[in-house]
Amino acid sequence: MTRVSTYGSYQAALLDLMSAQSRANAAQTKVNTEKNATDLVGFGRGSETVSALKSSQTRIQTFIDTGKTVADRLETQDLAMGRVADASTAARQAIADAIAAGRMDTLMESLESLFMEAQDGLNMKHQGKYLFGGGIIDQAPVDLPEIPGQPGATMMAKLAALPDESAAFRNDQLKQSSWLDENVSMNTGFLADAMGAELFAVFRDIQLAHEATPLTGQMTDAQKAFLTTQMGRFETAAKNMVDVQAINGGMQSRVERLLESQESRKISVDTILSGKTDANMAEAVVELEMAQVALQASAQVVSQLRQVSLLDYLR
Repeated sequence: MTRVSTYGSYQAALLDLMSAQSRANAAQTKVNTEKNATDLVGFGRGSETVSALKSSQTRIQTFIDTGKTVADRLETQDLAMGRVADASTAARQAIADAIAAGRMDTLMESLESLFMEAQDGLNMKHQGKYLFGGGIIDQAPVDLPEIPGQPGATMMAKLAALPDESAAFRNDQLKQSSWLDENVSMNTGFLADAMGAELFAVFRDIQLAHEATPLTGQMTDAQKAFLTTQMGRFETAAKNMVDVQAINGGMQSRVERLLESQESRKISVDTILSGKTDANMAEAVVELEMAQVALQASAQVVSQLRQVSLLDYLR
C-alpha cells in the first residue's frame, strides 16, 4: 500500500524549488557580473591569491595616480621656470637694445614689466596651490609690501625698498616629496628664493641706480658701463634658471618611465586577476539555462501537488 503524506510531499517539492531558485540566482549573477563570485568566500581556496592580486592592483593604481599628479606638477613647474628664464633673457636684450641706441627712454618700463613676469612665474599655482612656496601653499612666495607713503610705487621700487632681495620671499625650506614606487621617493619641489634671488638682485640694483641717477634719456658712459655689467648678470641668471629647468625636465623623464613601467605591471596583474575571477561566459549561459529549466520543473511539481487528492487513491 502506498503511503500518502501531503505535508511531506509539499516539503520535498518546496526544498527542491528553493534549491533551484538558489542555483538560478547564482547563475544569473555570474552572467550579469561576468565573475565567478562576488566576494572572496565564493573563490574558496583561491581567495588568498585573489586577495593578494587585488591588493597589488590597488597599490599599483595608487602609484600610477600619484605619478600622474607629479607629472602634471612638473609640467606646470617647467612652464613657470621657462617664464622666469625668458624674463631674464628679455631683460638682457632690453638693456642691449638701449645700449645700441644710446638712449634709455623706455628701459625702466620694459624692465618693470619683465620683473612682474618673473614674479608671476615664481608665484605660479598648480591645482590652486603655489608651486614654489615649499610647505606654504596658500600664500604667494613672492610678496612685496607697499612702501609707506608711496601707494603708487612700482614693483621694482618696492623691491628696492627692502633690506635686500631675500626679504621679498615668503617661502619656507620644505620641498615637495612624493613616493612614486615601493622604493622610489622623489623630491620634486623647488623654492622661490633659491630660483629667484639672483635675478631679483639684478633688478634691485638697477632700481637703486635709477633712483640715484634716473636711467632715462641719453646714456652716459658710466651708465653704459653699469648696464653692461647688468647684462652679464642677467645672462648668468638666465643660464642658472635654464639649469634648474633641465633638472625639472630630468625628473619629468624619470616619472614618465616609472609610469610606463607601472602601467605594464598593472596590465600584467589585471590579466592574471582576470584569469582567476572572470567567468567563462559560454559555460555561465549554459548553467543559467539549465538552472532555469530545473526551476521550471520544480515549480511545475509544486503546482501539480495542489491538484493531488486522497480521493484519487480511494477510487
